[in-house]
Amino acid sequence: MLIRFFLISIVLLSIVSSGVNAKGNDAKVMTSGLNHLGLTVKDLSASKDFFVNTLGWKVAGGYPEYPSVFVTDGQIFVTLWQTKNKHDVIEFDRKNNVGLHHLALTVTSEKILEELHQRFKLLPNIVIEFSPELNGKGPTVHMIIREPSGNRIEFAYSPKK
Repeated sequence: MLIRFFLISIVLLSIVSSGVNAKGNDAKVMTSGLNHLGLTVKDLSASKDFFVNTLGWKVAGGYPEYPSVFVTDGQIFVTLWQTKNKHDVIEFDRKNNVGLHHLALTVTSEKILEELHQRFKLLPNIVIEFSPELNGKGPTVHMIIREPSGNRIEFAYSPKK
């Protein structure tokens, strides 16, 4: 099933990158990249601390009236939005709910991936779904964790070819 997912992904990427939409018509690309990604969090403080203190990101803003914190690694922005009641939330079920399946972040080396893994093992509010392993037949090595509010984050290293 994982192989089928990657094959479908490759086909879709080929279609998108060729400038032809799924119906075979010429398609003009109307966007130029990711502006930011917004995540709803049940514990704004813990999620902010994860990005800032564990990953080394910087706080770049937020809105106190709608409790939020914006963080960046210098390449992308993630906006963290506090749920109304952090004790009465419905956890995301990636197999049955529509929504963000996971956020995938690139790391620059397998050593950093392993350093993150070791750091995550020491944090009681981090769930490691799986430790660093080959993605399919490789060469990408990745792992997935759940940050303190339960959002799934993948960390991936793809060696240069």
